Amino acid sequence: MDKVAVFPGTFDPFTVGHEALVKRALKLFDRVVIAVGKNLSKKTLFDIDQRLAMVNDVFAGEPRVEIVSYEGLTVDFCHSIGAHYLLRGLRTAADFEYERAIGQVNKAMRPDIETIFLLTAPEHTPVNSTIVRDILVNKGDASKFLPSAININKYLSR
Repeated sequence: MDKVAVFPGTFDPFTVGHEALVKRALKLFDRVVIAVGKNLSKKTLFDIDQRLAMVNDVFAGEPRVEIVSYEGLTVDFCHSIGAHYLLRGLRTAADFEYERAIGQVNKAMRPDIETIFLLTAPEHTPVNSTIVRDILVNKGDASKFLPSAININKYLSR
C-alpha cells in the first residue's frame, strides 16, 4: 500500500515554505496530494483556479505530487482518497498549539488518519501566505518568498 500524505491549505499564494515542505515530504511518502481548499468564508486574493495553476507550475515535473481542490472537512477528504497521513508544517509554538488542537479533533473523527508535523526550515519561519499577500496587494516585490516556478505577475494581471 502506498503511503499517501495530504497537504491541505488555502495556498493564497503558495510560498517557498510550502514548496520546501512538500519536497521534504516526498522523502517520507510515496505520494503527496496538495489539497487546495475552497473555503467560502475566506476572502482570497487568487481564485481557486489560479491557486491550483500556481501549485501546478511548481510541481509540473514531479509525478508523485498530485494537486486537487476540495471542500469540506480535510479528514473526510483524506478518507475519500484513501490517504492515512495529513501533513502540516510548523513555524512557531503558536502554530503547534493551533495544529495540535486540530490534529486531536481530526484523530477523534477519523482514527485511521495520522497528522504528521514537519518543522519549517529556519529560513522559512517568517514566511506565510498572509504576509506575502499583503506584499503583493501593496505592489511590493514578493519574489523571494515565492517558488521560482511561479510567475506571480501572470496571476495578478487577470
